[in-house]
Amino acid sequence: MLKIGLTGGIGTGKSYVSSLFNKWGAYILDADSIAKNIINHNETAQSELIAEFGTDVMGANNKIDKKKLARIAFSDEDHQLQLNIIIHPYVFDKIDATFDKVLSESKHDVFVVDAALIYESGANTHMDYVIVVTSHLKIRAERVMTRGGLSRNDFLQRVELQWPDKDKVHMADFIIHNNGTKDQLKVEAKKIYERLL
Repeated sequence: MLKIGLTGGIGTGKSYVSSLFNKWGAYILDADSIAKNIINHNETAQSELIAEFGTDVMGANNKIDKKKLARIAFSDEDHQLQLNIIIHPYVFDKIDATFDKVLSESKHDVFVVDAALIYESGANTHMDYVIVVTSHLKIRAERVMTRGGLSRNDFLQRVELQWPDKDKVHMADFIIHNNGTKDQLKVEAKKIYERLL
């Protein structure tokens, strides 16, 4: 079973490509959801986060408030690095355990780790191949603004903290350019998926 990293900055269309791969038979592990789950439910990780960032990240229910954590963690590179140092080992453990389980079931030929920070976290070294979904910044901004949830400033701040697309593209095994329609994206994604099988 191939272990594939699927990555791309916010607004590139990575999640849509992930959903297509899933439809075509890949097992998808959403690393960002796992990270959120760890922040919500793993008491050891929560204690580490509070020790690092203080009680400012706490919500009314004495749990970590993800919005408050995001505001602090995405304020600069040092804070983001500290967040990643705490959370990534837990995510890696979950990836390894899930991969072993899926491999033993022998139902899938492709195991995809869908993660925004494949390169930033060093997870790329654990993958057979990495696919980067890329898109012009202006188009990405329009997509994120249309979706709502993030202001233009928040979007630009997050882009600033992620590796530039050109660096990811330079290191990628496969690149999907998403500057057109969803149908065009589907065609590009299908070509790459078929090459993997």
